Amino acid sequence: MDTQVTTEIKILSPAPEVFEAFVDPDKIGGFWFSSSSERWEQGKTITIRYDEFETEGLIKVLEVEKNRKIVFSWGFEENDERDVTISLKELDNTSTIIEVIESGFKEEDPQIVDKMIGQKGGWVYALTCLKGYLENGATNLRASILK
Repeated sequence: MDTQVTTEIKILSPAPEVFEAFVDPDKIGGFWFSSSSERWEQGKTITIRYDEFETEGLIKVLEVEKNRKIVFSWGFEENDERDVTISLKELDNTSTIIEVIESGFKEEDPQIVDKMIGQKGGWVYALTCLKGYLENGATNLRASILK
């Protein structure tokens, strides 16, 4: 079984703007988490918060290639850590393809299908919020989905 989910979207913004939206703690709140404790850099452990849901978690930044790739691990349940690779491919100076691959779902987990479907939906939503944020300045989409 393929234990990863892949999500892609095209955003009408150059790769440096897309990259900064993820790694800059002042920008990430515009589309994804309420806050990020600091700039995402390789080797750092970052605290991410969802104020609306009164929860927080840790991500471990494993690799950063400026304007091209961000790799991190996360897990909100014990022994359920997964790796996420965000790749940016700039098509021209005005648009970027973003590919997110989340891997490491455990085949023996009886909830694997629900978790994979949930994460796929979550990535589609987060990237759609990013698109609205970067293309139209929309900052009120984040945390609107309830289930």
